[in-house]
This record gives sequence, structure tokens and C-alpha cells, in this order.
Amino acid sequence: MITRVSRLLVGALFIVSGLIKANDPIGFSYKLNDYFAPGVFDMPWLNAFALELAVIACVAEIVLGIAILFGARMKLASWSLLILMIFFTFLTGYTAVANWLFDNHESGLTQTIEGIFGFVIREDYSYMKDCGCFGDAIKLNPWESFLKDVILMVFTVIIFMKRDVIEMGDLKSDLINLGIAMLLIAGFSLGVVGWAFPIWFSFVSLALLLGIKQAMTAEYKDWIMAAAATVITTWFCIHCINHLPIKDFRPYKVGNNISELKECSPDAPQDVYKDTWYYRVNGEVGEYTTEQAPWNIEGAEFVDRETKLISKGCEPPIHDFILEDVDGMDWTEDILAEKYMLLVVSYDLVKTDDDVQSKLNQLYDDANNDGGPYMYGLAANTFDQVDEFKHEHQIMYDYLTADGTMLKTIIRANPGVVLLSEGTVLAKWHYNDVPTYDEIKADHLN
Repeated sequence: MITRVSRLLVGALFIVSGLIKANDPIGFSYKLNDYFAPGVFDMPWLNAFALELAVIACVAEIVLGIAILFGARMKLASWSLLILMIFFTFLTGYTAVANWLFDNHESGLTQTIEGIFGFVIREDYSYMKDCGCFGDAIKLNPWESFLKDVILMVFTVIIFMKRDVIEMGDLKSDLINLGIAMLLIAGFSLGVVGWAFPIWFSFVSLALLLGIKQAMTAEYKDWIMAAAATVITTWFCIHCINHLPIKDFRPYKVGNNISELKECSPDAPQDVYKDTWYYRVNGEVGEYTTEQAPWNIEGAEFVDRETKLISKGCEPPIHDFILEDVDGMDWTEDILAEKYMLLVVSYDLVKTDDDVQSKLNQLYDDANNDGGPYMYGLAANTFDQVDEFKHEHQIMYDYLTADGTMLKTIIRANPGVVLLSEGTVLAKWHYNDVPTYDEIKADHLN
């Protein structure tokens, strides 16, 4: 019974977790880039393969979840599951410990650890604040992620120890297991993630695989099932890459107002700091708190003050939406105040899709001739690169510069088109799906 419960929990969670990342493989690849960066694993040569690795990880997670539920090829599946969980647990544990060391790099314990292991926590180290285990859908802090993987590791070890006795069951056993798994998937999807798609994806996929299992009698039917699951999952990843995620969990999703999300509510918690004052009294430097008011001590001489963050307050969901022109003038509020505004978002013009530029030029011309919304390009490049790019593609609309990470967050396309109305996101399009001006006018402009 414990083994069965372990299979159901791990299988269901792997499917949901994998689907969340498969919904946004480009975003997952950005997280991998963070891990490959200097100051973390220092493997920048892997950046070129980040998207492919992201897709492989998503597919492996979903296929393994399905294999565990069906009890297919359990020796291979259990070894793969164990290796994957060891890797995930190491990753989240590394992130948690590294963040703790960074946040407490001046403590005596941290300095002792640095001395033992021979490394130094520098201020420019780029530690992640979350592992990306559930994409942008669920934000877990490093220690929560690590605890989650430790618990999963317990179930994984149980499955691994019982790998020799777990076999593919009969139809009745499958229906019971898959039925319970679907309830778990529904609980994870609706109760935790707030997204129903994993339920329908899992139902269709598991029903198809069950049909293959029942229809075939060949010994290699489990390989056919694995191949089918791989094809379905890979197709889903590729679809989300070539278009946009079918579910947007980011603060720039359609319907959100950027201006409102740039500020915290008045009753939101604020940052809490603690000041430590150093005053020289009677020739000796002492350490004082603000409550002790050392400046009121007769003859006290100020030496220094240290300020330490005790608790982090509210950080608005959008805190880096700043758009500037070549002269450094801030156009952010002007853009957000417009009745309608089209933004062509390219986080890097060097890597942007060139074939769509003529279509974007036509969109600008049609909107301009009709007195429609003005159009700006947003890029993280230098203005010299922008001018060169505009000249190469005969682009007439102006460009503003912005933070590259923020542009990657706005839309998972390079370029992508965003329609705003007084700061509210009305629509977003991948460069493969850029509509004509008439289509935008008919669907979104009043």
C-alpha cells in the first residue's frame, strides 16, 4: 500500500510539475541560464543548449510520471526517477544553502564554512531566489523547494526499493490507479495551481495510453506507450515555443494593469531595518541601538552606523518596467497613459526573428494611416545597435530601451507584440501569430 501511494503521489506530481514547465519551456530555459551563469555553476557554454535541455527535462518528467503510474519498465523508470530526484534535490539544496550563505556572509559561521571549503561568498554572486520547479505558477523559496524535494525523495526511494516487484497491472488495477491519479492531478491543478488544463491533458493522454496497452499484445507495447507519451509531450512543448504559453502566470498576462502592479497596496508590509550605532564615549567605541539614543549621551562622538534588513516588506509584482529614449528621457508613464498602444518587444535585436519585420512594418503603416494606436519598439540593445537594425529593415517606428529580463518576462517571443490600453494588457502575439491591423481593430479597438 505504501508503494502504491508513493507511485500515485510521485506520478501525479511529476505530470503536473512537468506540464507547468512544458507550458513555458522558454521561461524554464531562462532559469537554466541562471544556473549556468558565472557565480553559480559557471558553465556558460551550456547556454546555447538551454532551450533543448529545458524541453528534455519537461518531457522526461511527464513521461516518468506516466511510467510510474502504469508500472511500466520499472527498473529503467525507477533508476531514472532516482537520478532525476538526486539532481533536483542537489539543485534545490545548493540554491537554499547558497542563498543562506549569501544573506549571512558576514556571520562567523559562514566565514568558518568558507574557510573549511575554500570559497568566498562575493557580493556579485548570482544566487537564485527560486528553483523554477513550478515555473511562474508557484513561487517557492529555496528552503521550501528543498523540503519539497526531500519529501519526494522519500517516496522515490520507496519506489526504487520495490522496483523488482512493481509490474504493469490488469485493466481493473489500471482504472483504479489512474482514477486516483486523476483526482490527485485535479487537486494539484485546481487547488494549488489554479489551472484546469493538466486535468484534460492527463485524461486524454492516459486514456490514449491505456487504449494502446489494451489493444496491443506485443511485449514491447510499453515502449510504444512511452514513445506515444514522448511525442505528445514534445509536441506540446514545441507548440508553446512556436506560439505563446497557453496559460500565462506572469504579471504581464492579458487583463493585468501594469500601472497598478507597479505599486504595493498602502497596507502592505514595509521593509524593516535595524540600525546599529557606534559612538565613542570616554575614549572607547561602543555599540548602541536606536532606542538607547547614544547621541544624547554627554560627550558622545559619532563613529559609524550600520543598517541591516530585518524583514523584507512588499515588493510590487512589476518593479522594473522603465522605458527610456536615446536621451535618457523616461517615457514609461506616457506609454501607460495612452488609450491604445502597440509595443514590439524584442529582448535582443541580434537574435530577433528577421522574417517578421516586414509584417510589423505593414502593421505600423496600416495603424498610422488609419489614425490607430501608435507603435513603439522595446529592446535591451544599445541605440547604435537599434539604429543599425532599423536601417537594415527600414523600420519607421521609434525604439525605447528597457531591461532585458523585464522584456523576457513580458512576452516569450523575440519579437512579440503587446497591445495596451491605459496600461492594461489587452492582447499578446508571438511573432508567428502577428495579426493584421484590421484584425486588431476588429477584435480589440473600440
